[in-house]
Amino acid sequence: MASTSSSSSMEATGRRGIPAATFVEDVQTYLNQIGLDVNSTLTFLQERLQQYKMVEMKLLAQQRELQAKIPDIQKCLAVVATLQEKKGSDEPILADFEVSEGIFSRARIEDTDSVCLWLGANVMLEYSCEEAVTLLKNNLENAKGSLEVLIADLQFIRDQVTVTQVTIARVYNWDVHQRRLRQVSGSQE
Repeated sequence: MASTSSSSSMEATGRRGIPAATFVEDVQTYLNQIGLDVNSTLTFLQERLQQYKMVEMKLLAQQRELQAKIPDIQKCLAVVATLQEKKGSDEPILADFEVSEGIFSRARIEDTDSVCLWLGANVMLEYSCEEAVTLLKNNLENAKGSLEVLIADLQFIRDQVTVTQVTIARVYNWDVHQRRLRQVSGSQE
């Protein structure tokens, strides 16, 4: 039975290196196209499903990191804005800051033109307040953009997981149906 189903090819185009799952409308045509038996196909699909799940876990970890990073950048921007507001006034700023996890210290900040920003990898650099604002705004924009892309990638992965799960169910159900047909035709002889 020939079909012009939407199961066009095994290697459908994907998103950012993630292969797209193929929706299988006609299982027999799909099996003929890929040249595998039912058990090999189910094994392949289960492996692909596990790969999707691994990618999803990595993307979720990246999403959590970005979602934690964005508020930190926003807090830094607020601190620099406060420093710029108080610039020129004789009023010092009293600030509590975290020295290390769970350890805080109090600082008295006099009129300042610069701030030190922690860049990561044991690197801290001093910037003028204006440069710090520019850098932080750029970092915030990049983080928000990356988060949007990541959310789209996660949605794509979830769609691929769903399509693969449906395909596994369809192949399995088709196989059960074929076995029953063979049993019925075998018992009628």
